[in-house]
Amino acid sequence: MAGEIPDLVAHARTGTGKGAARQSRRNGMVPGVVYGGGGDPLPIEVPFNDLVAKLKAGRFRATLWNLKVEGQEDVRVIARDVQRDVVKDLPTHLDLMRLRRTSKVNLFIPVVFENVDGCPGDKQGGVLTVVRPEVELRVTAGDIPDHISVDCSKMEIGDTLHISDVTLPEGAKPTIERDFVLANMQAPSGLASMKDDDETTETEVINQTDDTVEG
Repeated sequence: MAGEIPDLVAHARTGTGKGAARQSRRNGMVPGVVYGGGGDPLPIEVPFNDLVAKLKAGRFRATLWNLKVEGQEDVRVIARDVQRDVVKDLPTHLDLMRLRRTSKVNLFIPVVFENVDGCPGDKQGGVLTVVRPEVELRVTAGDIPDHISVDCSKMEIGDTLHISDVTLPEGAKPTIERDFVLANMQAPSGLASMKDDDETTETEVINQTDDTVEG
């Protein structure tokens, strides 16, 4: 069930304090520390360009990472804080938290919509409009799904898929308590224009928050 966890490569950092951190930055690194999980804090440094690329890709604090440090066993971590320069908005320090396999963590999981082609709505010329291509779930660190699947084979024009229509992996639950919309099957544009103006399709604004960790 668990998908491949992306690597975050770092180096053990010698020395602590402001002087050591400044030297790390001069060397093209971003200093940081790994803590929690029953282990001692570990000073690290991450290549600046690598970290910036991951930050620009998005979801950095909502991703479970496989931290690789030479001379250390790989460990699963999640970013708890990324400090930035107030002027340049570039990363200056990184805080990572180790996770036990039983830890609970909030992560955004992709949604895969299956059997859209050939469903009744598709045969009638309808279009599946995806409201949430991913959903935030509270999952166990040792059993993270790489996606959740939604069966669209019976969808007709006007149908709406909610999170309650999905069988979630065991132990996973949405972070949002209400029954939010995942997708809906809309009528062809020509047919939709003939409907009364008061007929609207349910849409939602996706609000995403920082991760919380338990365990």
